[in-house]
Amino acid sequence: MRTMLVRPVLVSMTVALVLLVGCAKRPVATVRQAPPPAPAPAAPPPAPAPAPAPPPPVVAAPAPPPAPAPEPARPAPPKEYRADDALKPIYFDFDKATVRQSDAKILDASAQWLNSNSNYLLLIEGHCDERGTNDYNLALGDRRAKAAMNYLVAQGVKSDRITIVSYGEERPVCTEHNEACWAKNRRSQFLIKER
Repeated sequence: MRTMLVRPVLVSMTVALVLLVGCAKRPVATVRQAPPPAPAPAAPPPAPAPAPAPPPPVVAAPAPPPAPAPEPARPAPPKEYRADDALKPIYFDFDKATVRQSDAKILDASAQWLNSNSNYLLLIEGHCDERGTNDYNLALGDRRAKAAMNYLVAQGVKSDRITIVSYGEERPVCTEHNEACWAKNRRSQFLIKER
């Protein structure tokens, strides 16, 4: 009887074991999780800083240029205007700018000299005595220089050789306050220089 009891117990255990083993072979449903979201694309990495420029190559100093050839002799710069004994001043009456008859002979001699010495330029200065305003005397000195120039041009002296300037009462040759002195200051004076 004991064997009989053992047998059903064994059979029950076997059945239980078979059931258990059979259950283990059954596929198990697995739940998969969604993959994690992909990370956002990263910003491109910053560009590497440019490499510092290499130092410029050391260049030897250029050889000095050869010494220039000596320049040919240049003509001397033009000389300043100067007085010349061949050109005498002329004088004017008080408050006048007309060439007097006695001074016309002086201008004739000056024109002859200038025409025979065409390599000279002429400066005519117009002067006045101290009477009258500065502005009036500058204008009067200008009219006196022009009167002398017009006379010389009429005698054949080319006008492009002549320059005029008025000094009014600024450059007196005499500083006394009398008629004899004033008469010396009312003049046109002539200066020359080489072209």
